Amino acid sequence: MQSINQVMEGVLALDEESRLGVEFDIQPIPGDTEVIQVLVNGQEELPIFVTASDDQILCICYLWSEDEIKSDSKVEMLESMLDMNMPMPLSSFGRIDDKYAIFGAMSTGSTAQDMAVELTMLHDNAIDAIDALLPYLK
Repeated sequence: MQSINQVMEGVLALDEESRLGVEFDIQPIPGDTEVIQVLVNGQEELPIFVTASDDQILCICYLWSEDEIKSDSKVEMLESMLDMNMPMPLSSFGRIDDKYAIFGAMSTGSTAQDMAVELTMLHDNAIDAIDALLPYLK
Protein backbone atom coordinates (compact mmCIF):
# COMPACT_ATOMS: atom_id res chain seq x y z
CA MET A 1 0.00 0.00 0.00
CA GLN A 2 1.20 3.49 -0.86
CA SER A 3 1.36 6.07 1.87
CA ILE A 4 -1.02 9.00 1.69
CA ASN A 5 1.98 11.25 1.00
CA GLN A 6 2.91 9.13 -2.02
CA VAL A 7 -0.65 9.25 -3.36
CA MET A 8 -0.81 13.02 -2.92
CA GLU A 9 2.59 13.48 -4.58
CA GLY A 10 1.13 11.53 -7.49
CA VAL A 11 -1.83 13.93 -7.61
CA LEU A 12 0.51 16.91 -7.78
CA ALA A 13 2.50 15.26 -10.57
CA LEU A 14 -0.57 14.78 -12.80
CA ASP A 15 -0.96 16.96 -15.86
CA GLU A 16 -3.66 19.63 -15.85
CA GLU A 17 -6.13 17.55 -17.86
CA SER A 18 -5.80 14.58 -15.50
CA ARG A 19 -6.45 16.93 -12.55
CA LEU A 20 -9.59 18.20 -14.33
CA GLY A 21 -7.93 21.62 -14.57
CA VAL A 22 -7.79 21.93 -10.79
CA GLU A 23 -4.72 22.98 -8.78
CA PHE A 24 -4.33 21.59 -5.27
CA ASP A 25 -2.41 22.94 -2.28
CA ILE A 26 -1.34 20.01 -0.12
CA GLN A 27 -0.08 20.31 3.46
CA PRO A 28 0.81 17.45 5.84
CA ILE A 29 -0.78 17.73 9.31
CA PRO A 30 1.63 16.71 12.10
CA GLY A 31 0.45 13.96 14.44
CA ASP A 32 0.40 10.26 15.16
CA THR A 33 -1.93 9.54 12.24
CA GLU A 34 -0.87 10.46 8.71
CA VAL A 35 -3.24 13.24 7.56
CA ILE A 36 -2.94 15.59 4.60
CA GLN A 37 -4.89 18.86 4.31
CA VAL A 38 -5.90 19.66 0.73
CA LEU A 39 -7.16 22.99 -0.56
CA VAL A 40 -8.54 23.53 -4.05
CA ASN A 41 -6.71 26.63 -5.29
CA GLY A 42 -8.80 29.49 -6.60
CA GLN A 43 -11.95 28.16 -4.94
CA GLU A 44 -13.75 28.80 -1.68
CA GLU A 45 -11.45 27.63 1.11
CA LEU A 46 -12.91 24.36 2.36
CA PRO A 47 -10.07 22.14 3.56
CA ILE A 48 -10.31 18.45 2.80
CA PHE A 49 -8.53 16.12 5.20
CA VAL A 50 -7.18 12.90 3.72
CA THR A 51 -6.07 9.86 5.70
CA ALA A 52 -5.78 6.15 5.04
CA SER A 53 -6.16 2.83 6.79
CA ASP A 54 -5.20 -0.61 5.48
CA ASP A 55 -8.58 -0.81 3.74
CA GLN A 56 -9.46 2.66 2.49
CA ILE A 57 -8.50 6.25 1.81
CA LEU A 58 -10.88 8.62 3.56
CA CYS A 59 -11.44 12.24 2.47
CA ILE A 60 -13.38 14.50 4.89
CA CYS A 61 -14.55 18.09 4.52
CA TYR A 62 -16.09 19.71 7.60
CA LEU A 63 -19.17 21.82 6.83
CA TRP A 64 -20.44 23.33 10.10
CA SER A 65 -20.80 22.60 13.78
CA GLU A 66 -23.86 21.81 15.86
CA ASP A 67 -24.02 25.33 17.30
CA GLU A 68 -24.34 26.84 13.81
CA ILE A 69 -27.70 25.15 13.16
CA LYS A 70 -30.94 27.04 13.79
CA SER A 71 -32.48 25.14 16.71
CA ASP A 72 -35.96 25.01 15.15
CA SER A 73 -34.59 23.73 11.80
CA LYS A 74 -32.44 20.75 12.77
CA VAL A 75 -34.92 17.96 11.96
CA GLU A 76 -35.80 19.51 8.61
CA MET A 77 -32.08 19.98 7.85
CA LEU A 78 -31.32 16.33 8.66
CA GLU A 79 -34.18 15.18 6.42
CA SER A 80 -32.85 17.36 3.60
CA MET A 81 -29.37 15.88 4.08
CA LEU A 82 -30.78 12.36 3.84
CA ASP A 83 -32.65 13.30 0.66
CA MET A 84 -29.48 14.79 -0.84
CA ASN A 85 -27.24 11.86 0.13
CA MET A 86 -28.28 9.43 -2.62
CA PRO A 87 -27.96 11.68 -5.69
CA MET A 88 -24.68 13.27 -4.52
CA PRO A 89 -21.86 11.69 -6.56
CA LEU A 90 -18.91 10.14 -4.67
CA SER A 91 -19.83 11.76 -1.33
CA SER A 92 -21.96 11.23 1.76
CA PHE A 93 -22.91 13.26 4.82
CA GLY A 94 -21.70 12.34 8.26
CA ARG A 95 -21.10 13.74 11.72
CA ILE A 96 -17.92 13.62 13.76
CA ASP A 97 -18.51 14.70 17.36
CA ASP A 98 -20.38 18.03 16.99
CA LYS A 99 -19.24 18.73 13.42
CA TYR A 100 -21.14 17.89 10.25
CA ALA A 101 -19.05 16.75 7.32
CA ILE A 102 -19.15 15.46 3.81
CA PHE A 103 -16.84 12.57 3.00
CA GLY A 104 -15.77 10.11 0.37
CA ALA A 105 -13.92 6.81 0.70
CA MET A 106 -11.74 5.12 -1.87
CA SER A 107 -9.77 1.93 -2.23
CA THR A 108 -6.14 2.06 -1.15
CA GLY A 109 -5.38 0.89 -4.69
CA SER A 110 -6.89 4.05 -6.22
CA THR A 111 -4.76 5.95 -8.70
CA ALA A 112 -3.61 9.55 -8.38
CA GLN A 113 -6.15 10.48 -11.06
CA ASP A 114 -8.93 8.76 -9.04
CA MET A 115 -7.83 10.83 -6.04
CA ALA A 116 -7.89 14.06 -8.07
CA VAL A 117 -11.46 13.29 -9.19
CA GLU A 118 -12.53 12.45 -5.61
CA LEU A 119 -11.03 15.65 -4.19
CA THR A 120 -12.61 17.80 -6.90
CA MET A 121 -16.04 16.17 -6.53
CA LEU A 122 -15.92 16.32 -2.73
CA HIS A 123 -15.06 20.01 -2.80
CA ASP A 124 -17.82 20.77 -5.34
CA ASN A 125 -20.32 18.71 -3.34
CA ALA A 126 -19.37 20.53 -0.12
CA ILE A 127 -20.02 23.91 -1.74
CA ASP A 128 -23.33 22.68 -3.17
CA ALA A 129 -24.36 21.24 0.22
CA ILE A 130 -23.57 24.46 2.06
CA ASP A 131 -25.54 26.47 -0.52
CA ALA A 132 -28.51 24.10 -0.33
CA LEU A 133 -28.57 23.86 3.45
CA LEU A 134 -27.75 27.49 4.28
CA PRO A 135 -31.38 28.26 5.24
CA TYR A 136 -30.98 25.88 8.21
CA LEU A 137 -27.89 27.63 9.54
CA LYS A 138 -27.58 30.71 11.72
